[in-house]
Amino acid sequence: MTDDTDDTEDTEDTEDTEDTEDIKAKGSPSWMTTFADLMSLLMCFFVLLLSYSEMDVVKFKQIAGSMKMAFGVQNLIKVQDIPKGTSVIKSEFSPAIPEPTPINTVQQKTQSATEDNLLMKDSKDKNAKENDRYKVALDEVFAQEIADGLIEFELLGQQLIIRLKENGSFASGSSYLQPKFKPLLARITQELNKIPGEITVSGHTDNLSVSNELYHNNWDLSANRAAAVLNELLKDVPFDTSRIKMEALADNRPLVENNSAYNRSQNRRVEIAINQGKPTEMETISIN
Repeated sequence: MTDDTDDTEDTEDTEDTEDTEDIKAKGSPSWMTTFADLMSLLMCFFVLLLSYSEMDVVKFKQIAGSMKMAFGVQNLIKVQDIPKGTSVIKSEFSPAIPEPTPINTVQQKTQSATEDNLLMKDSKDKNAKENDRYKVALDEVFAQEIADGLIEFELLGQQLIIRLKENGSFASGSSYLQPKFKPLLARITQELNKIPGEITVSGHTDNLSVSNELYHNNWDLSANRAAAVLNELLKDVPFDTSRIKMEALADNRPLVENNSAYNRSQNRRVEIAINQGKPTEMETISIN
């Protein structure tokens, strides 16, 4: 019995010794060897870089000082006295009767040049749209007269022009208004009362000079034609005369060149211009 027990113990001791030797034989994993070599090489590499590098101590101190002043690092500020605070809370209050305080103020509204220009532009656009509406209405009212070549309408921005042609109104070289043309002027007067604005009646001639016992020149002829139309406008229908002015322009504002008989007949006319807006006078600019 003793021999068997001894043999069993010897066998167990032998197995334990073999297991311990196997664990010791395994050790670290194989990749650790490569990793250790790599770390060693990197360390040698940085050591070589540091050994070859050169440092400018003066420039380093200058940069460090600038950064310190910029970020306030270790910036000493001498304080003469400790900051103190005062309380704004009052412990005692006395009731009082509120009374209004009269203040003399002068209020002034100013406008910039840009704002003035925008207001003028809006006014011009509005007047142009109104004139366009008036022109459409006049084209419908005088459609037959336009087709007969007696009258025509033209829109120039804020200005609506009623053009009375020589055909049917005046004889060549005369300021005598034809009787058959007078009813048309009466209708025009009624329409003018519906349209606001300043009215200018202007007489025009061609470039052929006129000199006789009735008219000294084209100025005289154009003035008499404009006056004849104006007198007829003011004849029967009540009209605000403060809106009207008259011009004699002779042959200075031709519609077309005076190079043919037909073109000259187009230039012999009387125009009634309705101005919705008045020109703005600019102030004198002084340069010091």
